[in-house]
Amino acid sequence: MSKRNVVHVEIPAVNVEAAGKFYADLFGWKLQNIPDMNYTMWEAGDGSGGGFPQVSAENPAGQVLVYIASDDIEADLKNVKKLGGKVIHEKAEIPGFGWMGIFQDPTGNVLALYTSMNPGD
Repeated sequence: MSKRNVVHVEIPAVNVEAAGKFYADLFGWKLQNIPDMNYTMWEAGDGSGGGFPQVSAENPAGQVLVYIASDDIEADLKNVKKLGGKVIHEKAEIPGFGWMGIFQDPTGNVLALYTSMNPGD
């Protein structure tokens, strides 16, 4: 079983490149723009990271999304339901990166699960 570490944090942005520049200038984060996805990845000095998705109904401003490592997203989402939570987004592939699923806990907090295609990364 994975250590259940936080593996990715998404901060919605109206302009993903401008948001990346803001945080790079503020914190010294390294950036990688992914124009095809209108997405900018960030990496902090300790190796942690995340991205800036475009603000949308699915990614509203002010709703930072935390991704937790999962060895079995389907099983975790099944447990979310069993424990009184709600599945927001069933397991889906993030092409070239891995798989994700999004859920809401019984309090209403929204979190995500992530499994990498390259577990050694």
